[in-house]
Amino acid sequence: MSGSLLVVDDEEIVRNSVRQWLELGGFTVRVAAGADEAMRLVKETPPDAVLTDFRMPQRSGLELMRDIRRADPDIPVVLLTAHGDVPLAVAAMREGAYDFLQKPHDPELLSAVMTRAIERRQLKLQLRQLSDRLAAPGEIDARLIGLSKPMVAVRASVLELAGHDRDVIVTGETGTGKEVVARALHDFGPRAKAPFVAVNCAAIPAELFESELFGHEAGAFTGARGARIGKFEHASGGTLLLDEIESMPLPFQAKILRALQERAIERVGSNKLLPVDVRVIAAAKGDLAADSRQGRFRSDLYFRLAAAEVHLPALRERGNDVLLLFEHFAAAAAQGAGRTMSPLRADDLDALLAHDWPGNVRELKNVAERYALGLVATGRSVAEILRRGEPGAPQRSLADRVAAYERALIEAALREHDWSIAAVTEELGVPRRTLNEKMAKYALARPGRKEP
Repeated sequence: MSGSLLVVDDEEIVRNSVRQWLELGGFTVRVAAGADEAMRLVKETPPDAVLTDFRMPQRSGLELMRDIRRADPDIPVVLLTAHGDVPLAVAAMREGAYDFLQKPHDPELLSAVMTRAIERRQLKLQLRQLSDRLAAPGEIDARLIGLSKPMVAVRASVLELAGHDRDVIVTGETGTGKEVVARALHDFGPRAKAPFVAVNCAAIPAELFESELFGHEAGAFTGARGARIGKFEHASGGTLLLDEIESMPLPFQAKILRALQERAIERVGSNKLLPVDVRVIAAAKGDLAADSRQGRFRSDLYFRLAAAEVHLPALRERGNDVLLLFEHFAAAAAQGAGRTMSPLRADDLDALLAHDWPGNVRELKNVAERYALGLVATGRSVAEILRRGEPGAPQRSLADRVAAYERALIEAALREHDWSIAAVTEELGVPRRTLNEKMAKYALARPGRKEP
């Protein structure tokens, strides 16, 4: 991890030893002997993070932290403290300090903490850019948030397909945002001013499918007192989303196929064909191609829909997008509740990156909103909120947390560079042998290949 650090300590021996160690780790380091000199350097060229001694003559590290936060609240400050200063350091973290380390510090832990601090700073800068994009509601970045390579590809696909009128399949795990993509395909295309109608196929009883989608005439069946238009007619001119289409009963799939081929439907109880001008987007949690091969989904309907396909990556495949999305959702929730959001601590970042997110973006949004409210009943730290969502889950040791963070960092870099070992060794600044050993340790291998 490269980045610029400012080290502040009144003892020259400590300053130089810390600087030498961090420079060996690839950081660019400047040093200052006191708070006044440090503030001058911060104003000249803001660093990515600051490491400062807690007790210094004239002005303390806590006073320096307050000055830095006034100048630029997004610069993370890490405090070096003696054993007796730990309660004061904890209080300083409530004021916004990023983290603290006790003297004598562990060099490896120091590098890990400063790496996370720099990532925090870079995340904040990315959030500023994101906020500018979100201020323009016409930008797709405001809909499909993320800077990872998979999400850049998704946005490009959506913008390309939005201008076409072909039907589309959107696939992805639960909570990845399939309806958000469907809505973007509608809103960024020529049908934007027409209706967007979403239907959850899993929520419709089998006997009501035809009536719900095609409508019915008065007296078509018991209880049908008047004529009713279906979802196809309601969406005419616009877009119809068939969510969880894999749940659609096989007998009705043939009727959907005919409607798509003829662009016309028959209401229940009528023999009259009604033309419908509608673009259909089908969303599926699983692999529709595999389902069609195995007879669980009509292959002819699959091929009719599969003129184009957008696959949404799971959140665990999106690297630091987890942090970006969390900050976005938490900030929005805090603003909506009229609260000030507590800054994320190092253990919060660890917890976010180490979690598998089986519920994907939907789960992340829920955790972010609970964190923003800061209620004791739901947990005030990310790790606590996640533990309460997993009854009986034990608290992890420092070694487990560092290992989980390291694994997440390496996996994110591998995915970002399409599993190019050479590119990842250059980005992370580690020898190829070390990277291979860590990939073996954490069972990291390109999907479809054996572990290294």
